[in-house]
Amino acid sequence: VQLVESGGGSVQAGGSLRLSCAASGYTGRSYCMGWFRQVPGKEREVVAILISGGLTKYGDSVKGRFTISTDTAGNIPNLQMNSLKSEDTAMYYCGISPQYQWGGSCRAMATAAYWGRGTQVTVSS
Repeated sequence: VQLVESGGGSVQAGGSLRLSCAASGYTGRSYCMGWFRQVPGKEREVVAILISGGLTKYGDSVKGRFTISTDTAGNIPNLQMNSLKSEDTAMYYCGISPQYQWGGSCRAMATAAYWGRGTQVTVSS
């Protein structure tokens, strides 16, 4: 499985970015998919998870500002980031895991079995 993120960059506070993830090497639709981020010295955290049937889950700090796409046709969902803040500065990763690793419910997804190399997002205040 290969995942390649794109769309990161440097923006001013209040700006927007849209992250995408190109995936190859996996088949089937029984995967949990999501976006995570990490800053040096801290654990990787959940940003947004696509659960199923249009349901989504977000980290508390991004609710109302970030949107994970739900119309994916089995592809890795994009992440639209609006009203960016300096504290959103991080390396952003897309990740996928087989659903069975989360008991069949992507709502429980807290990490991923497969990761991309990440795309840097830097927000200046």
